[in-house]
Amino acid sequence: MPGRRELDTGTETLLAHVEDGVAVITLNRPEARNALSDELSPAFRDLLAVIPQDPEIRAVMVTGAGTAFCAGGDVKGMGGGAKRQGPAATREDAVAELTRRQRRLTGALYDLPQPTLASLPGPAAGAGLSIALACDLRIMADDTFVTTGFKNVGLSGDYGASFFLTQLVGSSRARELFFSSERVDAARCEQLGIVNRVVPAAQLRERALAWARELAAGPTTAYRHMKENLDRALRDDLSTCLAHEAEGIVATAATADHREAVEAFAHKRKPEFSGR
Repeated sequence: MPGRRELDTGTETLLAHVEDGVAVITLNRPEARNALSDELSPAFRDLLAVIPQDPEIRAVMVTGAGTAFCAGGDVKGMGGGAKRQGPAATREDAVAELTRRQRRLTGALYDLPQPTLASLPGPAAGAGLSIALACDLRIMADDTFVTTGFKNVGLSGDYGASFFLTQLVGSSRARELFFSSERVDAARCEQLGIVNRVVPAAQLRERALAWARELAAGPTTAYRHMKENLDRALRDDLSTCLAHEAEGIVATAATADHREAVEAFAHKRKPEFSGR
């Protein structure tokens, strides 16, 4: 396909390609509702590590194959606990290793400089919900749902679910959704702010790709500073945020994209951003 470049993930359980400036990442275990696995998860981490250095990638879209986004951890493989770290692993070793894996997956996804979009064709549960929430934006089919799901398997939650959900819906709602493992339908997801847009299922892929392409066609450097400013707003005071906003404005005022936008405004045309 012209303009399409495949990205080698090393496994068929994770597919990725770049098209029109968008890295489309597809969790590809439809027979297991795209649950994470010892093959898919490391490949996802490795891919996220190289995306920031790829100049052709100006936006990222994460989705799932088939009728699900991601069912989270593979429940059939659970039950080993720390034993999965090796027979001699201590509890401290297990905590350190899981922390490392989390930081390299949802932590890395959250920290990507490019705008990120999760497209949910089907349910997102547990760590799968965490992956969707780690993205900047979310679009969802109107016939699906999300759930924290951790209560149902007797676990407390991981991959940033508590952080991301609290930031989006507030502490009280996040506690409700964690304690209940309620299946939150698309309409309520939009109402609560868990997703940005709900669209008819048959239109999801087309609408999600169009949105991702729109992001990829935007002012890349400005988006990076926007993300940094918005993240900082969650934790710093106004004075600190003002100082960093000033840094961002000075930096983006020197970009080719800003000059193009000013020229386009003067000539009453739509700007064509180059990402520089």
